[in-house]
Amino acid sequence: MTELRYVYAICEPLGARLPAELTGVAGDRPHMFPHLGLVAVVSHVPERDFAEKPLRAHLEDLDWLTETARAHERVIHALTALTTPLPLRLATVFRDDTGVRVMMEEQEAHFRDTLNRLRGRVEWGVKVYAEPEPDAEPAAGDGPRSKPASGRDYLRQRRRSVMAREDTWQRAERFADRLHDALSAHAERTRLHPPQNPVLSSAPGQNVLNAAYLVPRPRSEEFMDVLDHIKSGERGIRIELTGPWAAYSFVESSGAEAGT
Repeated sequence: MTELRYVYAICEPLGARLPAELTGVAGDRPHMFPHLGLVAVVSHVPERDFAEKPLRAHLEDLDWLTETARAHERVIHALTALTTPLPLRLATVFRDDTGVRVMMEEQEAHFRDTLNRLRGRVEWGVKVYAEPEPDAEPAAGDGPRSKPASGRDYLRQRRRSVMAREDTWQRAERFADRLHDALSAHAERTRLHPPQNPVLSSAPGQNVLNAAYLVPRPRSEEFMDVLDHIKSGERGIRIELTGPWAAYSFVESSGAEAGT
């Protein structure tokens, strides 16, 4: 069976070995591929799945894509605990070792510049959601909530519900602006992503902030303290913190993610 080379990330030489139990895409154990004083983290994948044509078909298969993305992220996460990796795009595949070397030679300047900029830094993700509370219970004498006493009562309940939701969204947007300003003051760089589509993300509530922050690793605790202080006592607003991650949002594409 012909095997191709799957590249997860570029990093500087590690002072430690990858965890012995770590497995990557297609169940293969990643290894370090040194060249030009840099290291590519590579594993072997079968050509029958990762050559251009079958790969294109697999990328339309949500289950396959999810499993592959989790394996890819597992390797990046392990690297982040050891060093500052420059993560490459999912399914960056080359025919053989020569292809990996050529990629590293062609992109050497970009890799070095990016690693210098990201060294010792991690990415934190922060999302803010507006979560309107359930409609208020009707006042005594208004009748059961599920059966308004009249059409007028029904419209009144609906109007209260709409106004409550609008109020929550407006408060959440103001809070998100305030939170982003405070967190940005404790980050070296920030990136605002488009709000998540609730249908696609399946997350409850309306996403009003979807941001990434590049933070020096020693200042991560300070960054989280700011978040904890600001979010205290906010009703109808949910905050989601993720990380620390490799700095995906702060890696500029260079065309290095060429396929076979």
